Amino acid sequence: MRLAFLGLGKMGRSILKGALERGFLRPEEVGVVGRTPERTRELAEAFGIRPLQVKDLARAERVLLAVQPRDFPHLAPEIAFPQVGYISIMAGVSTAVLARRLDTRRVVRAMPNLAAVIGESSTALTALREAKEAGDLDFARALFATVGDVYEIPEHLFDPFTAMSASAPAYLAVVAEALADAGVKMGMPRALALRLAAEALAATGELLKTRHPAQLKDEVASPGGTTIHGLHALEARALRAAFFEAVEAATRRGHELGEAE
Repeated sequence: MRLAFLGLGKMGRSILKGALERGFLRPEEVGVVGRTPERTRELAEAFGIRPLQVKDLARAERVLLAVQPRDFPHLAPEIAFPQVGYISIMAGVSTAVLARRLDTRRVVRAMPNLAAVIGESSTALTALREAKEAGDLDFARALFATVGDVYEIPEHLFDPFTAMSASAPAYLAVVAEALADAGVKMGMPRALALRLAAEALAATGELLKTRHPAQLKDEVASPGGTTIHGLHALEARALRAAFFEAVEAATRRGHELGEAE
């Protein structure tokens, strides 16, 4: 068994789906432990993978930890097997905490985002030396490449990465909703406003892959035109400062989650 999933929520299912669809894993190489035996069977049947009990994790080459951080402390003693490598997608749980609670230094920390659902995630990775030597980091790099781009970064950047990249879909969803609401206020049908907001964000994301944000802004904002007047209104409402505060607040919360461990 190349990989066992402990927990299989939305993010875990996205990772599993990407790995299976791209041929990185075969169903017979994967197992799952769900919240209950019933949930385990349901998930196993849905993906054609093995239903497992916690004790079966000892037979896996690696275990992907996809549970809530608050559940990890009481689960750790039951799932700590010295011969197994661990990959965690739990927010705020450091490699030091993983190693201490699992009694092994074969640990990889990962932080994907919701875009894994469509194979467009940005995933951060970091690992302890023992995990690198055992091939766990290489495995994780290939696994998360099936759902998007992978970035190996120092662990001290994980909380800012989480606050900016992993949380970004929520921030930008609020932007899209606000933009659509503004269109509705000006008389546009809501369905059309929502579609246009979504298309604008998606297209802008593609454009930003080839040019600096300031360049894109300047290309759209002609002298004395409508866009520059709209930008002035956004600046008056301190839009940039709001994003600074959002990322800072989320980063602080990441630190707090880690300190709780």
